[in-house]
Amino acid sequence: MAAKRVLIVYAHQSSGSFNAAAKDAAEEVLAAQGCTVQVSDLYVMKFKATATAEDITGEVKNADHFRYAQETNLAWEEGKLCADITEEQRKLTEADLIIFQFPMYWFTVPAIMKGWIDRVLTLGFAYSQEKRYSQGIFKDKKAMLSFTTGSHESMFSSNGINGDMNVTLWPLQNGILHYCGFQVLAPQIFWAPSDIPSEVRSTMLEGWRTRLQGVLGEKPLYFTPLDCFDREKGYQLKPEVHEKHATKEFGLTVGIHLGLALPPNNQMKAGV
Repeated sequence: MAAKRVLIVYAHQSSGSFNAAAKDAAEEVLAAQGCTVQVSDLYVMKFKATATAEDITGEVKNADHFRYAQETNLAWEEGKLCADITEEQRKLTEADLIIFQFPMYWFTVPAIMKGWIDRVLTLGFAYSQEKRYSQGIFKDKKAMLSFTTGSHESMFSSNGINGDMNVTLWPLQNGILHYCGFQVLAPQIFWAPSDIPSEVRSTMLEGWRTRLQGVLGEKPLYFTPLDCFDREKGYQLKPEVHEKHATKEFGLTVGIHLGLALPPNNQMKAGV
């Protein structure tokens, strides 16, 4: 395997946390395989979480009606994005694999990581009208979520009080990662580490270390390809694709389910 570059986007305030241990394990195991590993430690960096006009150097084009996506697209084209965004975009451009390591807050990423997503994945650099989903800009890169939960796995089941984790993951994995073209690897979920014995936490970390040995060769999760949708009809699923799957037991994905049962573990396991 040729040497790969890995970017870990990390969001936890404490170096003594389980998230820190998971991040350290990834650094160690991947570096031992010859990978070049960079870490964006967002809290240490005091990374700005708000997407504002200050992200652009110099004058904006329309101060009276500031539109972040359009203004940052122009700034990116003209080399006028601020230094912290430019640096993160450089890291991302160089990386073959991006790992987002974080504690799940309110069923999503912490605000500082959402700020990284909002500010770094700018229009033009990370996506465009023509280049998104399976034809996206980052289609040759892999990305994955690695995170801890506060709730036990049973609470995120299809009949658990939090609801199916596959549904929770759809906006993050489809609406952000796959939207930008990334091949999305199955998430690494550490269920309620703060509520289990230390030996179980150690077992969790060992499982992560084992997975990391082959993570670069993993197959991605399945998402319905862009060419299955009709652009002229508002990106609706093409009739022939719909008809082919209409009699199946399960829908295509968690989001494109055709009114059928959700495909089990569609957002948690590859090959399903």
